Amino acid sequence: MSPSSKTVPYAGVAPAIATPATDTGEVQRSASSGSGWLSRALDRVFVLLAISPTALTMLLVFGLPLAFSLYLSMEGWSADETLFGGQFAGIDNYQALLTDPAFIGSLTLTLGYTAVTVLAELLLGLGVALLLNLDLPLITFFRTALIVPMMMTPIVAALCWKLLLDPDHGIIDYLIGRNVIWLGHPWLALISVGFASVWQNTPFVTILALAGLRSLPHEPMEAAAIDGANALQRFWHVVLPLLRPYLLVALLLRAIFEFRAFDNVYVMTGGGPANATLLLSVYTYQASFVQFDLSLGAAASWVMLLIALVACLAFVALIGRKGTR
Repeated sequence: MSPSSKTVPYAGVAPAIATPATDTGEVQRSASSGSGWLSRALDRVFVLLAISPTALTMLLVFGLPLAFSLYLSMEGWSADETLFGGQFAGIDNYQALLTDPAFIGSLTLTLGYTAVTVLAELLLGLGVALLLNLDLPLITFFRTALIVPMMMTPIVAALCWKLLLDPDHGIIDYLIGRNVIWLGHPWLALISVGFASVWQNTPFVTILALAGLRSLPHEPMEAAAIDGANALQRFWHVVLPLLRPYLLVALLLRAIFEFRAFDNVYVMTGGGPANATLLLSVYTYQASFVQFDLSLGAAASWVMLLIALVACLAFVALIGRKGTR
């Protein structure tokens, strides 16, 4: 083929060729955007379908009992009536609670019991965590043995302490050489119940505090030591502020559980003697299943729930504010 016979592309063809390419890209982008929207919609549908069994189960297990207890708290309902046979009472049950000296005394006792036991657990848990953070012989054994009280069922632990404090067969009276009726005296019974709770739940605070101590950075401690701070000053001004989030979480959880304490009190004293250990949970149980005033018991349980909810919101706000500093 001669050079003159070669085909030379016409320059005007280029725009005609480029224009379909551009149109094809726009079509592809439109199709991809449409398929992306469809994919996101399908993802949302899949997520809703995946969580719907759990959400439905939570609604059946927690939502319906809560709604029914709220209904009971506003009805004059007892066990010998039909399910919806009570008369609407409105806030009468709540007014009866607030004018009941036993309820007011139980509420005051519960708040004081919660404050004292949680404070003791925090102080003891932090102290034990500081000891377990040291590199000493057999420290791994002691760290492992720490969780033994936590592994015990609360009812089993309460029964063990009830047997230990028994005036006739308990080892406590044998060791001190005196016959003390620990669970028969009002103040001693309250102290005994609180001590059993502190014994079992202090390891939880210790584990949280120990986890915080093991994760603390070394640089602030070294800088404080270089600046001449002694051990107490380093603990108060460096370690304790860094441990504050861990301690606040422990404070929140332990306050919730101690506020609704029931197992150890019911097993060891049943709320006695002379209502000395009648916490709100025990008061609610007695109102519902001993006196069979289910509406009053439901109202008491909702009062407990509201108090715990307000306390939780306050703690969460405090933790969030400390975390943003």
